[in-house]
Amino acid sequence: MAIKAKPTQDFVALREIRDGIVILKDGSYRGVLIGSSINFALKSTDEREAVIMQYQNFLNSLDFSIQIHLQSKKLDIQPYLASLEAVTKEHVNELIKIQSREYMNFIKTFTEATNVMTKTFFIVVPYQPSVIQTTDTIMSKLPFLSKSKQQTTKIATKEDFQNNKVQLEQRLGVVADGLGRVGVKTARLNTEELIELYFKIFNPGERGVPTVKT
Repeated sequence: MAIKAKPTQDFVALREIRDGIVILKDGSYRGVLIGSSINFALKSTDEREAVIMQYQNFLNSLDFSIQIHLQSKKLDIQPYLASLEAVTKEHVNELIKIQSREYMNFIKTFTEATNVMTKTFFIVVPYQPSVIQTTDTIMSKLPFLSKSKQQTTKIATKEDFQNNKVQLEQRLGVVADGLGRVGVKTARLNTEELIELYFKIFNPGERGVPTVKT
């Protein structure tokens, strides 16, 4: 008997991305911030202690969980080299052209011999809307009253979505302010940026990103 394979979508927790918010299949919401880094090694002892204290205060002030995701990948130097090549062709001074090509050769040789990595930090902020249990949902939890044990997640209405969005945005603001006091600058990802982020996570070998239709 042949086993029918499940579609890939069944293993992906995402339901949709709307207005810069990720909605999961269980009805919970996620907002994503991209954060800068701080060179901790170059700071003095007092500065390090201040950063640690501020970060500790930030974590203790939260009444919800957050997830910090680090994305590390090898630096793609080709776009930079292509831009240098385009600028070099526009120069009329031969000496500048020679020096530019020598610089490009140095960069290319250096990056081929050394793994130059880029690191990007993302902060995922969750929000779980309050769930009103319907009769069907309650019955599904009582197997002796109902044969079906599978719970269904209610699709949020437009009004519910706006209310939940406000709650999530408040949490995003708290996280952004707290990290700002540590010295970490943050920016919220919009819909297009979220689609690009998740596309690259699920397709690490692909360069292109599907076009977003609004």
